[in-house]
Amino acid sequence: MSETVQIIGGGLAGSEAAWQLAEAGVKVRLSEMRGSGEKTPAHHTDDLAELVCSNSFRSDDGEQNAVGLLHSEMRALGSVILAAADLHRVPAGSALAVDRDGFSAEVTARIAAHRNIELVRERVDVLPESGPTIVATGPLTAMRLAESIGAATGAEALAFFDAIAPIVHRDSIDMGICWMASRWDKGDTKDYINCPMTKEDYLAFRQGLLDGDKTEFKEWEQDTPYFEGCMPIEVAAERGEDTLRYGPMKPVGLDDPRTGRWPYAVVQLRQDNRLGTLWNMVGFQTKLKHGEQVRLFRTIPGLENAEFARLGGLHRNTFINSPRLLDETLRLRSAPHIRFAGQITGCEGYVESAAVGLLAGRFAAAELRGETPVRPPIETALGALLGHITGGADATTYQPMNVNFGLFPPISGRSKKADRKRAYTDRAKQSLKNWIATQPA
Repeated sequence: MSETVQIIGGGLAGSEAAWQLAEAGVKVRLSEMRGSGEKTPAHHTDDLAELVCSNSFRSDDGEQNAVGLLHSEMRALGSVILAAADLHRVPAGSALAVDRDGFSAEVTARIAAHRNIELVRERVDVLPESGPTIVATGPLTAMRLAESIGAATGAEALAFFDAIAPIVHRDSIDMGICWMASRWDKGDTKDYINCPMTKEDYLAFRQGLLDGDKTEFKEWEQDTPYFEGCMPIEVAAERGEDTLRYGPMKPVGLDDPRTGRWPYAVVQLRQDNRLGTLWNMVGFQTKLKHGEQVRLFRTIPGLENAEFARLGGLHRNTFINSPRLLDETLRLRSAPHIRFAGQITGCEGYVESAAVGLLAGRFAAAELRGETPVRPPIETALGALLGHITGGADATTYQPMNVNFGLFPPISGRSKKADRKRAYTDRAKQSLKNWIATQPA
């Protein structure tokens, strides 16, 4: 295969697509604008696959959880993203969390060293008119390229906001008030720092969120919806007095060792780097102004003297209407030499983004071998996610979606919830095994 595939974007999806193609013997030109003097509102480094929000890939339970199942499927297909994540994982109970700097440095090193990948630091402003191309520019696609995509698709991109949670220095947390525990003691270790709140603490904090000085929207941003999985905490607070207590500040399963009882509410922090020096405020993505964040978050018991390595922020994300624009193998119907991958397709989450990149890379490699790409079965996590993006979702109401068992074909018969989840994963594993057996070596 002498033809080179152009990949635009070196995030999770672009890096994974490049790796899959390169491992299949295909030459790749991977264009990443960071490192060429260009920046985005959310990135801080020039490394590939930089994690700009949480450092968690969520549940790693491949028996009872859809995203954990997706992890296992990607590992079976030689994912560079999962390989790097496994190498740089940090304690997080049953979740797969990583040292974000070590993770992205690992992906960058592997991509840069691969003999079939040419990593070029450049900004691409226009979609190529010919030649196999994968667009994996993610939710922060540069304006000029976004305009080119709009011209090619004949439709305006949809948009939503994604908010970033603050990170706290571990040695500034008062462990005389906070304690280490995982909810219901899940996992082998006590992986979360828990900050307890009384009812009075909680109500005052919620009022502070409602009254706090927030980032103002530009006129063109006013009607842009939030993705539910990244709802700013102050927006959630507006939905009702107890909304946060049933969401990111849920106290159930967390016994305060000072009282032996569940607190009224809890703020949890999760380890953010391998050294354990940085901790992420779980579910605390926010659009509060920075000074307001410092003032309000220091009212949380145990965080009175908190020092922040990063404060929360807000950026605009864009994605295309994939069910309307893409075919079953992620090709743009109006320009089949172009595939889309990652969050720009409307999948949501690190793992999902990388998974769609994996599929785009494998589909492009098959096409270059003169084969008809074979989609993974809809019973697998990969197939269910792909099916949703490329036609399973209603194009008129299309919104970002994480992988979940609701995207899978139903399991027949009635059973307990745990048994039903296991039935989904058992079926998926057999389906993936059968599909892999049909793929070229």
